[in-house]
Amino acid sequence: MATTAPAESRYHQLLREQIGHELDAHLQYVAIAVWFDGHDLPRLAAHYYRQAIEERNHAMMIVQHMLDRDLPVELPAGSAVTNSFSDVREPIALALAQERQVTEQIEAIFQAARAGNDVIGEQFMLWFLKEQVEEVASASTLLTVAERAGENLFDLENFVAREAIGDSGQSTDAPEAAGGAL
Repeated sequence: MATTAPAESRYHQLLREQIGHELDAHLQYVAIAVWFDGHDLPRLAAHYYRQAIEERNHAMMIVQHMLDRDLPVELPAGSAVTNSFSDVREPIALALAQERQVTEQIEAIFQAARAGNDVIGEQFMLWFLKEQVEEVASASTLLTVAERAGENLFDLENFVAREAIGDSGQSTDAPEAAGGAL
């Protein structure tokens, strides 16, 4: 008598998709960082290079979680990134919109885990929910400061350097990343 594998849960499907979303965010942050670097704004560039690494780490945390649970992992092809911006506020606004979208995705994954009575999945997603609150708050603050700074980019660069926005480091309760966090 042959046995069939259990059907993939909605939680597992959304997790697999989220790997791609996190890697897309990684590449978009690299593109934003490169744009800032090309416009001689080193503090903003450094901030977004760090954000890019963080998003890569998030993808690899999901990969490790799936590996630990013997779930199949497939890396999807990436989406196109935006490389050109008209002013410094545009890439910052794009980053905020991206973080809000990721928050919605993470909430949907958490809800799918809850609906599927997957308490391990639910617990795993709690860290990501907390992380997204911080990410949206940081991105929102940075956009507000950029709007207030107007054309005075020195004020914006000084704010990023002084406040070390979004540079809280890896939290001690972060999930393990496949291959290790960068």
